[in-house]
Amino acid sequence: MTRPATLVTFVFPSALGRWAGDMVELRVFAVADHDGGRPTLGAALDTLCRTHPSLERRIRDDHGRVRRHISMFVCGENARGLGGLACALPPAAEVHLLPVLSRVP
Repeated sequence: MTRPATLVTFVFPSALGRWAGDMVELRVFAVADHDGGRPTLGAALDTLCRTHPSLERRIRDDHGRVRRHISMFVCGENARGLGGLACALPPAAEVHLLPVLSRVP
C-alpha cells in the first residue's frame, strides 16, 4: 500500500519569504506517516523545512515546535485549535504562516 499524500500551499509574509528565495508561496507534498493515515501539518512543515532549510530555525524552535511568534492558519482556521502540528490536512490545503501580533494595552 502507499501512504496518502496531499499538495500543500504555504503562504507567508515577505519577511519569511527572503529565507525561501524571495518566494511568498511554496508548494510541497505532505505524506501520511503510515498506511491509512492522513497527511498532517507537521509532515507538510517537515517537507517545507527539508526543501528550504533556512526556514527551519525561523519557524520552529530547537524542540521542533512552532515558535511562539508564528501563527499558522490551515484553510482559514488557526492550527492551534485544530490540533497543532498533528492536525490532518484536507486535499490541496493552504497554510498561512503569520507573525503573531501582540496586543498593546
